Amino acid sequence: MATITLLILSLLSSLIFSISSFIVFHVLTSPRNCQKSVGFFHSYTNDGGGGGGERVLWCASLDMVNSFWTRSHIEKLWCIPNRIKRVYPPCDTSGLQVLPLDRPAGTPVFISVAQFRPEKAHPLQLEAFSLALARLDAELPRPKLQFVGSCRNKADEERLQNLKDKAIELKIDGDAYLFNACSVIVNLYWTSTLTWDLIKLLGSAVAGLHSMIDEHFGISVVEYMAAGAIPIAHNSTGPKMGIVLEEDGEPTGFLAETVEEFADAILKVVKMPEPGRLKMAADARRRAGKFSEQRFYENLKTSIRPVLVPSVSSTNTR
Repeated sequence: MATITLLILSLLSSLIFSISSFIVFHVLTSPRNCQKSVGFFHSYTNDGGGGGGERVLWCASLDMVNSFWTRSHIEKLWCIPNRIKRVYPPCDTSGLQVLPLDRPAGTPVFISVAQFRPEKAHPLQLEAFSLALARLDAELPRPKLQFVGSCRNKADEERLQNLKDKAIELKIDGDAYLFNACSVIVNLYWTSTLTWDLIKLLGSAVAGLHSMIDEHFGISVVEYMAAGAIPIAHNSTGPKMGIVLEEDGEPTGFLAETVEEFADAILKVVKMPEPGRLKMAADARRRAGKFSEQRFYENLKTSIRPVLVPSVSSTNTR
């Protein structure tokens, strides 16, 4: 009975959303409102793209997208390049940018921050870390891998257990720590703010791993960089096209696709002399500043001003 009730409620919710979207669409695109409408949040245009749902604003006069890749994707879908503006999402990095770039001596810590969802590709990270350990020179410090995430449901909990089993299978269970943010750290991380627990973990990491294919932006990558953790991100879409780019001609991290490439990047960080690591971490932190909340407010105002404030010439012709 409960299952039937949930099914009915789900269908009603979908119906209400569809009707609301239809009404808003016609209100925004009507001749009366076409010139002054800004848009509305539309999260269901993930056609052939990455996971997670695109966060784009769809409207009559202006369309906002959250990255270079999303812009190209929406241009292909909607064929309206002149009405699309790129505005990176706000990243609250203020608490991370004040962390010291120095890291505790001894064991290098690699961190991976993501929910335990299938598209986050945690098994690839485990395999790459295992390969890096197998190739590690005896005189180098043995690194640790720290997973930090949350479970939304039973499927995620099973996925987390499978990761623990895989670490045992790879014989690296002593080198990999798996945290469930729902029960061990604090689930406040999965709101809009960073918890002090996560800030401390990021502040002790020499590098951060990200392996999701075709992520539209990649806020966790920005958070790594702001905290001084060198990013090792998937070589696709958001991180590749907009985040892990050179800063003043200097590299700010590594991009990888395969297990081999991720393992090579992990070893490069472990082998990196401390002055070189500090230099790359500082460049990455400066790069992360381009995605601050203040920058978001400025770009947002610049993008919507022509829509909300008509030009003098257009006002005079009315």
